[in-house]
Parts: sequence; C-alpha cells; structure tokens
Amino acid sequence: MKALVDLQKCTACGVCQDVCPVGAITVSETHAVVSDDCTLCGMCVDTCEFQAITLPEVGSGAPTDAASYRGVWAFAEWRHGRVHAVSYELLSAARRLADKKGVSCAAVLLGENLRDRASELLRYGADVVYVVDHPALRHFTDEAYSRCLVELVRRHKPEILLAGATSIGRSFIPRVAAMLQTGLTADCTDLDISDEGLLLQTRPAFGGNVMATIICPYGRPQMATVRPRVMRPVLDPRNGRVESVTLPEEVFRTRVQVLQVIPEEDTTAKLSEAEVIISGGRGLQKAENFRMVEELARLFKGAVGASRSVVEEGWVPVSHQVGQTGQTVSPTLYMAIGISGAIQHIVGMQGSKIVVAVNKDPEAPIFDVASCGVVADLFEFVPAFIERIRRGES
Repeated sequence: MKALVDLQKCTACGVCQDVCPVGAITVSETHAVVSDDCTLCGMCVDTCEFQAITLPEVGSGAPTDAASYRGVWAFAEWRHGRVHAVSYELLSAARRLADKKGVSCAAVLLGENLRDRASELLRYGADVVYVVDHPALRHFTDEAYSRCLVELVRRHKPEILLAGATSIGRSFIPRVAAMLQTGLTADCTDLDISDEGLLLQTRPAFGGNVMATIICPYGRPQMATVRPRVMRPVLDPRNGRVESVTLPEEVFRTRVQVLQVIPEEDTTAKLSEAEVIISGGRGLQKAENFRMVEELARLFKGAVGASRSVVEEGWVPVSHQVGQTGQTVSPTLYMAIGISGAIQHIVGMQGSKIVVAVNKDPEAPIFDVASCGVVADLFEFVPAFIERIRRGES
C-alpha cells in the first residue's frame, strides 16, 4: 500500500517530494508520483495544502477477534550495548495507558548478550519483558527486527504497540505495521485512551500549525511511534518477570549481512540525548564558519544541530538536521545561530525549555519562539561569546 494522489487536485508543487523521509515521491510535470517505497508515514498528507494526497484505509471493519487483543507494549530499543533512553519514556507512557485500560504492560527487547539489561525495564512499569537474544540481532537490520516483532505480536496479540520515533523506529516500525496490516501514527507527541477504549494518538500536522488526534478503530494492534524526550520516564517498580523467547530460526534469516558498524566521529553529544543544542543556519554563509557552532557545542558539552538548508549545502551530515524532516528535539537549552525560523524548523525544536536566537534580522520568525533574542551580527557576537566562555566569565 502507498499514499494516493488525486490527479485533479495535485498541482505538482513539489512540497510532498521535499518532505518525504524515504524519497518515495517524485513529481512529474503534471502531478506527484508515489513509489512502492512509501511507508504510509503521512508526512506528505500533512504538508499538502491542496489536500491532494490521502492514505489508503486499512481494513473494512472491526477485526472479528478484536477482543482477543489485550495489553500495551513498548518496544525497548537496544543500541551499542545499552537500552536507549526513549525506551524508558515509552514504557512509562505504556504503563499509564495500561492502567487506564486495566490491562498488563510489557516491553520487548531484541538484541544479543542482553544479560541483566532486561530487568531494568521492570523498574519503569513493565509487568513482563519479552527478550529475544540471538546473534542475528547483534546489529540492527530492518528485516530481522521486523520479523521478530511481528512473530511476537502474532503470538501474544497486544492491543497497543509503541516504539520510539528514532532512526531505528522510523526505519522498521512501518514495515511491522504493513506486515500486520494495521495502522501506524508516526511522530506522536501525546497519547491517551478514549472513552471507547481506543488509543488517542496526537501529532503535529500541517507543518505544525495544528495538532491532529488520530484513532485506529479497526486494525490491531494500534501502533504509534513517539518522539524522544516528549514523554517523562517515571520509576514504577513492578514485581514482574523477564521471559526469554525462542523463535524459529527462519525468522532470523535475512538477505542482509552487516559486515562492520563504523561509529560516527563526533566529539559532541547526540541530538536526541543532549540537554544543550547549538544549531546553525544559512546565516553562517559558508561551511568554514560552522566551526563556531561546533566550538560552542563543545564548550557547553552539548550537541550540534543544523537547519535543513545547511544540510542541503553539505556543511554537516543529515544526522544533525533539526526540523520536520529531521529530528525533533527538546533540550533544556536550544541556541539558534543564523537560523531564520521557518515553520519546518520550529516544529522540530519548539519543545525546548529555553530558546536563544541570534540573528541580525529583528523580524526573523525565530524570535517569535525565542526565550531570549540577540539582534546582532553573528560574526561579531559569537566569537566574542566564545571568548568570554573560555575566560570563564558569566
């Protein structure tokens, strides 16, 4: 299945092509064309001002065995020998939802040599942690991870399944939803249970101008990916259990072999985990000037962020992009240097507690969301600011 284009409404403006995270959309002279690579994430639907793109409906009615689906699951992401922080955020959210429905809460952990890591998840509300420990899961691959999770879901039939909107979650969770023939809401910022017992999945829509609440009344499980750092992890120890699961060997057979994983050479913190993010935009004028942003990030022991235009110029890797088509962040401090503040960028950082903007244009939209604004030539202000920090002055 893939997104549907109404040829009568489509104007071939190209916005959908720009926002598609998997490059599944191309635009001809007359209309947009969606390939089979489409993951049904819905970003093109949200950004099309002509309402020319829609998602196909999944299912024609309530599943006959809907009552057999019970419980709330959270996928616990295992990366580089540890559980990703978003897993604890998800599990706390799953616990809250499970309590509202009066059902059990579970976590799923896939990887190799997991040792005692699974028991840590019991401290955040899990009644049970399903662990699949296998050499084929040492490194993440879409195929192996999706097959494992689908097999577990078919065995235990959870009503709700949550995952992080991380690079891993965004990569394989749409495949899981497609294999299970159910719906998926991507990049949620809030979750709740309706009076009818359905999962209410809230996410930004139309470039962040509105918040859409989505339900999946027919497909099971109801699936959602959640942006990191929007849910608060809460310790809620349970007298739960860790259950090791053995799956058929054919589940682990894939066409992909990971030969080597090369870590990023980055001396700064990761965007998704940083309490401080220093971001740069096109106002820096050229790649060499981006070193000021990197230096500030090192001084603050924070992460380096960037606007989409900077990434497209090739100044920094796409992994540093903040915004609607990049990463959503919510640090304690977000400093935007030379960033005008397009809505696509603001959507990705508006959850920051403190926003400091540096721009010579007093009318720049970034000042509308800034806690503190500096109207100045960044080539004068930033070097002076760096020097002052180096001297240890307040």
